[in-house]
Amino acid sequence: MKTFTLTFLLGILLHFSGFCQERFPVPEKADASIKIVKFYPNPATTNITFEFIKGTEKNYDLQIYNSLGKKVLEIKNPSATNPVNLNDFNRGVYIFQLRDNSGKIVEAGKFQVSK
Repeated sequence: MKTFTLTFLLGILLHFSGFCQERFPVPEKADASIKIVKFYPNPATTNITFEFIKGTEKNYDLQIYNSLGKKVLEIKNPSATNPVNLNDFNRGVYIFQLRDNSGKIVEAGKFQVSK
């Protein structure tokens, strides 16, 4: 019974992983080691903070999506440090996308809300 349950859950996770890759493509960057935004803590319970490299925060929009692909938050022209209250967020995995003025994704990532 435990083997079946574990195999079933693993199958669901792999399917969900494929869904996320199709729905939220990872942008191609010239240098993948350069990050424009960092976020902490991860996993988060009540708040998460998105922090931008100096001088870059005003050129972007930060969008957060739930695991179903629904946009739950958008921050236009974010400041250097952006705390996000997670009281209205359900437990689960969320995807963030950082978009430039033309709408192109320049950075993406995921974080977990655990309550």
